[in-house]
Amino acid sequence: MPSAVRDIYCRSSEGLKLHAREHAPAQADGALPVLCLPGLTRTTDDFDVLAAALVNDATTPRRVVSIDYRGRGLSDFDPDPAKYAVPVEAGDVQAVAASLGIEKAILIGTSRGGMISMLLASTQPALVVGVVLNDVGPALEMSGLVRIKEYVGRSTLPANWDEAVAAVKELFARDFPKLSDADWSAWARRGYHDRAGALARTHDAALKVAFEGIDPANPPPPAWKLFDKMAGKPLMLIHGGRSDLLSAQGVADMMARRPDIDLVEVPEEGHAPLLADEPTISRIAAFCARCDGGR
Repeated sequence: MPSAVRDIYCRSSEGLKLHAREHAPAQADGALPVLCLPGLTRTTDDFDVLAAALVNDATTPRRVVSIDYRGRGLSDFDPDPAKYAVPVEAGDVQAVAASLGIEKAILIGTSRGGMISMLLASTQPALVVGVVLNDVGPALEMSGLVRIKEYVGRSTLPANWDEAVAAVKELFARDFPKLSDADWSAWARRGYHDRAGALARTHDAALKVAFEGIDPANPPPPAWKLFDKMAGKPLMLIHGGRSDLLSAQGVADMMARRPDIDLVEVPEEGHAPLLADEPTISRIAAFCARCDGGR
């Protein structure tokens, strides 16, 4: 029997509709499920390639659930933008996990999703068996934060798909020099969708509130206390060699505190690695298998 993919919905603690995409193997044989947590403006679509590989792994097929927090993808937008915050979004992840009966899982968090993963590892240690941080850590570079702040706050929308492709290529071509035209088109369709003949973002533009007050004079405080609370849990760090958000020094500082980190360098990708190349997927699959053995 082949694996199955389905879109599922549940409710947040305040009643907002939350969406998740589940890739379920015909038989998981006791393998831990994986919860995939996207970046700030990203959606479940970012994990489709990785999820398909993990659910169809010849040795250890496993259940994979990718989550749209509130304000993203097919989840409801929050009428109160102040709730676009890591602790609230961590609650969304818990709501989805509880609705699916997931009591233990491996978390794969890209950027914002990595911050949520660190918080959950601290506050819900029974849920989190292992963590994969995708190009994020306790100390982030201001240059990357400023760049993200600038594009999250843009008010203009592309008029058509050609403009959408051009827009994402303009923003990210420096960091992803090896992507093809087809790759850029796919990226655009992850960031926009057609709504009644006009393109709309796949996220709430009000997410820009997450960056209010952040500038070179007011950097966010480092989150080393959260990082240190992951002690004892298996930890993988994926680092984009072209990243402007997580520096080589930031990686070295994390390794100094956790020499056991399973480090994966993706040299020709920036923030954040796409998790779609075979070498990176193989390393993630091997990490998940090690987490299975350490439960």
